[in-house]
Amino acid sequence: MEYDKRIANFTVGDAIEGFYVLKTAQIKTSNSGKPFLAAALSDRSGVIDAKAWDYAGPIGGAHDGKIVKVRGTVSEYRGALQLTIERIRLCDERDPVDLAALVPVAPIDAEATFAFVQKLAASIEDADYRAVCTAMLARHETALRAIPAAKSVHHGFVAGLLMHTANMLRTADFLAGLYADTVDRSLLLAGTLLHDFAKEKEFTFSELGLVTEYSVRGELLGHLVMGAQEVAAVAAELSVPEEKSVLLQHMILSHHGEPEFGAAVRPMCAESELLSLIDQIDSRMEIYRETLAELAPGRFSGKIFALDKKIYRHE
Repeated sequence: MEYDKRIANFTVGDAIEGFYVLKTAQIKTSNSGKPFLAAALSDRSGVIDAKAWDYAGPIGGAHDGKIVKVRGTVSEYRGALQLTIERIRLCDERDPVDLAALVPVAPIDAEATFAFVQKLAASIEDADYRAVCTAMLARHETALRAIPAAKSVHHGFVAGLLMHTANMLRTADFLAGLYADTVDRSLLLAGTLLHDFAKEKEFTFSELGLVTEYSVRGELLGHLVMGAQEVAAVAAELSVPEEKSVLLQHMILSHHGEPEFGAAVRPMCAESELLSLIDQIDSRMEIYRETLAELAPGRFSGKIFALDKKIYRHE
């Protein structure tokens, strides 16, 4: 029996026992009419499908995102590893759980990255845009340091939003210099910093800090609309001129580029055009990074929904 073995190191025949995150769980009925638990378990190294046969509860869909203690055996099903669960229970406060081993975390120095974000925000030359950014950073600092940028598509790990925002700011600062005769650096940096802050309200989070579902407001409004609304309110409190407030709102509302990708309006200024492209670059490169990390050289991935294609890892 191996204890708290990382999922990435599982091999067929392993007998394991340890603490894992119950990523998803659903009680189903087999062809023979018996209940079973269909689940996915995760730690920061990976995810594995799991089944508990002749199992009707108590653990089920209401426990998504919880930590469970599991005993089982690793097997192979249709070319993929699967864990057959023999025992499963929710962990309690007395259990010796290593949270850092369970939760995927952004591969960054969080303190240094947040300091970089603060430094770039402070470098915004326009006093009105800088004031809005300073106020919004103060409101969202705790969330920005901690929450994922998405549920699963890209940067779906603790501090993913901080990593995504910092990467985009670095790119935006470079492009603002490259296209200085066309782009207002202050507007581009401000829009880049603010574009995803409302994800704090768009999602609900597990006790481990990962996204579990969309909130009611997230489903009905989305982070683009909520973000624009909050920026409008903050700009009004700070007596920012209306045109600057509207431009910041436009940056947020258009940063998905096209309505078919979720944009409320299409980009209509150079800065919003760049923001939508920078967002796409960083999100797609993160999808590549995460996928390539799991691929052997010389192999293709399966089809990736967010890219609508498979990708190749070259030597």
